[in-house]
Amino acid sequence: MFLILLLYMILASTFTMGKAVLCYISPIFFIALRMLVGGGLLYAYLIVRKQRILPKRADLLDFLQIIAFHIYCAYIFEFWALQYVSSSKTALIYNISPFVTALFASFMLREYLTKNKLIGLIIGLIGIVPWIITKSECGYFTLAGRENLISLPEIILIVAVISSAYGWIIFKRLMHKGYSPLMINTIGMLGGGLCALMTSLLFEKSPRLLSNLSTCPVNMPGLQLFTSWFGSNAQIALIAVYMLLMILISNIIFYNLYGLLLQRYSATFLSFAGFTCPLFAALFGWLYLGESVGWNFFISAAIISCGLLIFYQEELKLYTIKK
Repeated sequence: MFLILLLYMILASTFTMGKAVLCYISPIFFIALRMLVGGGLLYAYLIVRKQRILPKRADLLDFLQIIAFHIYCAYIFEFWALQYVSSSKTALIYNISPFVTALFASFMLREYLTKNKLIGLIIGLIGIVPWIITKSECGYFTLAGRENLISLPEIILIVAVISSAYGWIIFKRLMHKGYSPLMINTIGMLGGGLCALMTSLLFEKSPRLLSNLSTCPVNMPGLQLFTSWFGSNAQIALIAVYMLLMILISNIIFYNLYGLLLQRYSATFLSFAGFTCPLFAALFGWLYLGESVGWNFFISAAIISCGLLIFYQEELKLYTIKK
């Protein structure tokens, strides 16, 4: 359980860093750089270790789905929406992934839900409600002439979550076929990074390096310190630091640790354990970005914790039986 908590603590830090880095660079271009650099590092590692790099022809469709859903759609939609939604609420919205994952897993991996797991999932879903119904940071938007509590960026985030959950199911299926997490991630990142780069060149306006104060919760976190160190190159230095940290934490440590944990726990349980991520994200967002945390957050956290406990106890019983 400790490794699972560590997994989502480091994941939460990427929401905070992602929110901060969008003060300096356009979202799709940043994803392109991040995936190409991260995928390139993994590719070099596989070459040095003389491990398999090319997939079998019969599995090309699954790898194309990894590129499209696991990387491209999930990250581009998330980072576009992160310009307008707080890091902690972004992490919270990502916690609908257990419900999406459970649906995909039941059809694709035959990981069916027991009664207690279903109760835990329902309690977890109820726990999201107190925070998700609060007015969006980016305001209301109109649909069919009516104002809605959920904003367009939040809807885009939900699409990103669905894409990510489906991508992890394909990820696990490829692992069952004998592919290593490193190889799957390498192909996914390089392919997704190239697609993101083409998308940025086509749709994002120049300059792609920016100082977007309107989307920052505070006045350019870290810029003053880096200006004293790097002068006029402070912005580029900050982008490089954020990108390298996120590549190390998310693309390398998180992805591969998640892949290893999939060998011990079900995909549904690992997604459900992600309910701890907003707790860490709220803490990091408050400390680093000055984001506020209201009473509704603590109500959500308490209810979600109860659901997580019920779900975890059931998963623990199943794991003991398997051993």
